[in-house]
Amino acid sequence: MTKALAVYRKELRQIVRDRRTLMILVFVPAFFLLLYGYALNFDIRHVRLAVEDRDASSESRAVVSAFVNSGYFDLVATVYSPADAERLLDLNQARAVLVIPEGFGTEITSGRRAPVQVIISGDNANTATTVMGYATTILRTAGAELAPDSGVAEATGIGPIRAEPRIWYNPELRSTLFLVPGLIAYIAMITAVTSTALSIVREKESGTMEQVRMAPIDTLSFIIGKTIPYFLISLTSAGLIILASMLLFGMPMRGDPLALLVAVSLFLIGALGTGLLISTVADTQQVAFQMALLISLLPTLMLSGFIFPISSMPAALQVVTYAVPARYFLVALRGIVLKGAPIAHLLPQLLALGLYAAVMLGLASLRLARERA
Repeated sequence: MTKALAVYRKELRQIVRDRRTLMILVFVPAFFLLLYGYALNFDIRHVRLAVEDRDASSESRAVVSAFVNSGYFDLVATVYSPADAERLLDLNQARAVLVIPEGFGTEITSGRRAPVQVIISGDNANTATTVMGYATTILRTAGAELAPDSGVAEATGIGPIRAEPRIWYNPELRSTLFLVPGLIAYIAMITAVTSTALSIVREKESGTMEQVRMAPIDTLSFIIGKTIPYFLISLTSAGLIILASMLLFGMPMRGDPLALLVAVSLFLIGALGTGLLISTVADTQQVAFQMALLISLLPTLMLSGFIFPISSMPAALQVVTYAVPARYFLVALRGIVLKGAPIAHLLPQLLALGLYAAVMLGLASLRLARERA
């Protein structure tokens, strides 16, 4: 027991000295409990809704009010043509479009059933299924209230409104078309961050970092030289993953392959820059690997919209998601492969990915220059 206590004291001193590992072991789990306790929410609210009301009657306005007052939908736009509705769905500015045809009010007051179309973006199969259920329930309830004989409608369960949902981009609601793009982002992020996070730390542990500091090379050139080989490897890996997804899981390619190349490249450069920044902070490969997993794995899974919709998260947590590059990459990737959106519609996401990459590489260069000074 005396020998065991001696080992215990030695190990405790060593852990206390390594404050970064101590922080990871003690405080990070509690932090993630608070963070993801609010992020993990299967309820879907604040669904962005656009309305194309071709009837403009009191009955049609009552249906729109039923959607807005339900608490599940937020009215974000009023459109006047199918082209405007398609544009909003392509830009991801709306998740659903409510189309009320001409003569809707007349059909309702005369006791006949009137169709109402709900167009839903199917790039996220889980969200689309839930939104379709919300819309059907709201239309059934609103129809029962508008029916001339509401008691008969409630008793028979057949209201005057006939819901006609239409799922775009993924009409079969195949979960693979929703999951595969997220898995591509997840795998690419993990491999890119981890590979570069260990590179400079490996130089430190082997002692070759001192030789690099003495070499006649500036910091930016060193960072770029470190990034290029891992970028080429990561880009090849991402290309193979996308090709396998198309062959094995039937993922379509409806957009421009060049736009896909630009989006993947910017995402990978940002991920590689994140790994280089981690490597300038960590002193051992073990700490670098732990930091790489914590910074890349959990945010990509939980805070990117991959599994849990961002609109359902608390407002403060939604602000945090703006710093997660996978958030923008997923929108761009799904827009290209599922929607066939042109690159002009994806400029906000591509600019965000480019800004993230520039910031990460810049911070890594500054920290490395400080170490070399």
